Amino acid sequence: MTAPDLRFYFDPVCPFAWMTSRWVRLVQAQRDYIVDWSFISLRQLNAHIDYATHFPPEYEAGHTAGLRLLRAAASVRAEHGREAMGPLYAALGARIFDAEPVPDEAGAHAHRGTAEFLAPILAGLGLPEHHVRALDDTSFDEEIQASTDEALSLTGKDVGTPIIHVEPPEGVAFFGPVISRLPSDDDAVELWDHVVGLARFPGFAELKRSLRELPQLRALGVSEDEAGVQQDWHGGSRRRKK
Repeated sequence: MTAPDLRFYFDPVCPFAWMTSRWVRLVQAQRDYIVDWSFISLRQLNAHIDYATHFPPEYEAGHTAGLRLLRAAASVRAEHGREAMGPLYAALGARIFDAEPVPDEAGAHAHRGTAEFLAPILAGLGLPEHHVRALDDTSFDEEIQASTDEALSLTGKDVGTPIIHVEPPEGVAFFGPVISRLPSDDDAVELWDHVVGLARFPGFAELKRSLRELPQLRALGVSEDEAGVQQDWHGGSRRRKK
């Protein structure tokens, strides 16, 4: 791959990473950017957390499915190169988020990490079906962990997904931005320039609010002509009620 203009670290099951990636693709098309789509695992990032007390019940299954899909992505990358990651992430995200909502149950979220789910996506991209075997191949976990650690080394550890690194290896990196609505083509570029301009200020550290709208994603039951319900994502997630 030619040296990228930016590196985008994603977990395929994160709705906020997916929404941000759609915005970045709008910018990429207008700026002719080269994007290196790289890995960050929510399951590995939260390995130290007790899921039962910190997250809704389906989160552990969902994050584990994300790790399994990243193993398959690592297998595809090893065989077909980094250029295959953009189309693969686009296909995974469309299948997960441009779909009818699934129940907030562990089984429904775990299904995203199965061969039954992945095989038609690979077929649609013309990729060999043998990559489904990587879903269970823990030998890829070290590579995914290294990429996750790399992403966190750029921003610090109190973040989630996505992480964007502009003009790597020397350029600025940041978590997010977390957005819930997809901007227009013109607004996409303007928003990008504002975000990068702020992040490039040497003294800048954080601009944040934990109140978030659910993203405008079909899988979350939010159409593109409405605003999602606002939730308080304290600590980066919808915590269980005590």
